[in-house]
Amino acid sequence: MAVAESSSLPIDLEAVQRYRLDRVRHEMAVRDIAAVILSDAVNIRYATGARNMAVFTARNSPSRYAFVPADGPVIMYEFTGTRHLAEGLAAVDEVRHARTASFVAAGPTIAEAERAWAAEMASLIREHCGAGARVGMERMNAGAAIALAAHDVEIVDAQEPVERARAIKSAEEIECVRASLRATEDAMAELERSIRPGLTENELWSIFHQRVIAAGADYIETRLMTAGEHTNPWFQETSSHVIEPNVLIAFDTDVVGVHGYYSDFSRTFHAGPDSPTARQRELYSIAHEQVHHNMGIIQPGMTFEEYSLKAWDLPEEFAGNRYYLSAHGVGMTGEYPYLYHHQDYVEWGYDGIIEPGMTLCVESYIGRPGEAEGVKLEQQILVTETGTELLSLYPFDNTLMGSSLT
Repeated sequence: MAVAESSSLPIDLEAVQRYRLDRVRHEMAVRDIAAVILSDAVNIRYATGARNMAVFTARNSPSRYAFVPADGPVIMYEFTGTRHLAEGLAAVDEVRHARTASFVAAGPTIAEAERAWAAEMASLIREHCGAGARVGMERMNAGAAIALAAHDVEIVDAQEPVERARAIKSAEEIECVRASLRATEDAMAELERSIRPGLTENELWSIFHQRVIAAGADYIETRLMTAGEHTNPWFQETSSHVIEPNVLIAFDTDVVGVHGYYSDFSRTFHAGPDSPTARQRELYSIAHEQVHHNMGIIQPGMTFEEYSLKAWDLPEEFAGNRYYLSAHGVGMTGEYPYLYHHQDYVEWGYDGIIEPGMTLCVESYIGRPGEAEGVKLEQQILVTETGTELLSLYPFDNTLMGSSLT
């Protein structure tokens, strides 16, 4: 048994990996998919346990990929010179060198490289799945997919089976999530202790970054720690902007953390040295109310549409700058499902069932268009057989909380 570190409980990582591979194969079987070719670094790690240069390979594809048949050997194609990284993994039967078919690798001969890649994949598919097999593919350059389709292969999108597989977590996976969250919360505490006017956003964010990476996290997906006027509207990036006295500092963690599991919660702080204004506290109170109302309505068996209808009614003054989602799935990154505000459900929403084993992030952003500041809060929860369990335990800001808030 491979036992993980940095957790309060031993985690059988081989059990985690066997469960994840079984989940992918189950969802493939439901859709009559004979094999999937995975190129997304997170999905490769989910199905095989193999980790290697996730950010680099996100752009340079296909440069590493996994062949996962419904029945047969899982073959990991690793980037040149890195085969050793996938050897000995419980869910990988064989490791081969990848055939990189990108323009930067092949230049003007890219079409030839794509045809060679497709011929190799087609031979493998015929060997393990037979002629005319239905094969799921992920994001790759179009030429690779076109070349493979010419080999009597029915190509479908692999996103649906993999996302549906990832949505339901095992008990061991939840322990991985807890370990990731605890490490991220420790880094958040260090960041909060370091807040002082005069630092730049970059300088403050770097303190969090150092601490979470030292704890074993992979990387941070976004740069969403902003101060003062940069907090409204949301989705302004961390920058060299100097933190001024008494402003709000809003932060969304977005950490691909310990064991590859996502730590995704948001907090807003006050820079001091004076007490927060009444308006800053009001914004915070409204965001706090939204998050806790929506956490309170989530139940196993609830449909996505039902959630949208019962979700907190966003005041009109904040609707223009609302967060694009009310809640979303989370696992090794943000994932299925997306749960929309009721005013957005008709245009953007889709239906489904909230199921036990899902982990969700409940979101709030409160910032009136044209106003100086906004508040970002978010909690990460587990859907259980009887309700929900709070996973993100970092406290809210006492200086911004009224006496009625907990």
